[in-house]
Amino acid sequence: MKQQVDDLTVLYDFSREGEASENEVQAQYGVTVQSIEKLEFKNMLRAGEDHMGAVLKINSGAGGTESQDWAEMLMRMYIRYCERSGFKLREMDFQKGDEAGIKTVTLEVDGHDAYGFLKSETGVHRLVRVSPYNAQGKRMTSFASVYVAPLVDDTIEIDVSPTDVTWETFRSSGAGGQNVNKVETGVRLRYRYKDEKTGEIREIAVENTESRSQLGNKENAMRILKSQLYEMELQKKREKQAEIEGQKKKIEWGSQIRSYVFDDRRVKDHRTGYQTSDVQGVMDGDLEDFVKAYLMEFGDQ
Repeated sequence: MKQQVDDLTVLYDFSREGEASENEVQAQYGVTVQSIEKLEFKNMLRAGEDHMGAVLKINSGAGGTESQDWAEMLMRMYIRYCERSGFKLREMDFQKGDEAGIKTVTLEVDGHDAYGFLKSETGVHRLVRVSPYNAQGKRMTSFASVYVAPLVDDTIEIDVSPTDVTWETFRSSGAGGQNVNKVETGVRLRYRYKDEKTGEIREIAVENTESRSQLGNKENAMRILKSQLYEMELQKKREKQAEIEGQKKKIEWGSQIRSYVFDDRRVKDHRTGYQTSDVQGVMDGDLEDFVKAYLMEFGDQ
């Protein structure tokens, strides 16, 4: 970076003496600025967990078929984004919608910096469009929530007391052959814990239907639970740091973060103010500018 700045300075001096053209200076300036922006962008991924893989969960909101269709559209968007980014995907759990779309899906994203890039997506995503499921052709608003946690591995220790965990088994309804449907290979993990702020007993439920093996699904479900618990600990640290620094820009779970307005050809992030009219591009996985805007503003939190 220093070498590029030095080269630009020398080239500028040459141009003043007539030994370099204005176009040459402008070209070097463009290259230098681009390199600085890339360096700043990478610097926003300096937290230890940023370099991990990710667990990405999408839940449809209230609203039946319309919201379930929106959740499936978001799933497609993230699959396309991960493909563009070179990340590998595994479907850990999938529940189809009643008529169309999906109720919920959990994806495991494997790749360097996957969590760092995807953490910007946690929150509520709002869709406004003329619904194909409404006979009157009315403009409707739908919601779906996205939750992203770092994918923990064996190097990170998360203690889970067996007494706080209960297991249920069920028959998987997805693909996987006849055996999957006849044997109770699907598992549902329920983890109960005490909320430190309110003192209330809360529950985390994790379902896994990926493997034909019940044992394999239990191991996967436990890994997803540990990833969520790790993210909760990270959130506590962020809130504490925000209090120390007096910052009010906390990104809390449950907040509406982005609106996708199809009729007006507009996708807007409410945290950064960044927006684009390329709705189709976004739905095809072009999220780079949204991710960059988020990291440049909130990446150091």
